[in-house]
Amino acid sequence: MSIRHALLAILDQGPCYGNQLRAEYNRRTGDTWPLNVGQIYTTLDRLERDGLVRTGDRDAQGHLFYEISPAGTLEVAEWFASPVDGQSQSRDDVATLVALAVTLPGVDAAAVIRVQLEAADARVAFLSDSGGEGVDDALPASIIFDARLGAARAEVSWLRAALDRVTTAGISGGKFPLDTAVPRRGRPRNDAS
Repeated sequence: MSIRHALLAILDQGPCYGNQLRAEYNRRTGDTWPLNVGQIYTTLDRLERDGLVRTGDRDAQGHLFYEISPAGTLEVAEWFASPVDGQSQSRDDVATLVALAVTLPGVDAAAVIRVQLEAADARVAFLSDSGGEGVDDALPASIIFDARLGAARAEVSWLRAALDRVTTAGISGGKFPLDTAVPRRGRPRNDAS
């Protein structure tokens, strides 16, 4: 989830001050992934630096309002019109763990996968048992709950397939020894100087 774009989308509705933005974000996402005020102001500083928002007036209580710029409005429109990569995080920690377990000597890859599978099964059971308990009938909260449950189920399915591949292949780690070739870095040294 792009906090940057979410805040811009809220500001596109009208000027807000920091804590107001936090409350709006939390309300509009069903308080599923609450933000702290520090995240809000850090993001606002970056948005201002990038010319997507500007500071406006202060109210009687001293709240500094932020307003979206025309460039910010354009970025919001582009965000809503573009597909978002569901795997947009910089790395998938579970997939990385499993990939390393499969390749490192002395690691029981199947055991590593079983540990992850047990945790993922527990997450699915917890979410299924709760049935969204604690998630009010608000549409944003129920949509996010369904996404979390679907992602947990998908992780279980992927881990089961990975476990099957590892056990069928009889992989116990160590299939990729260290590459002893010296990695090339940068430009070659100029000995003429």
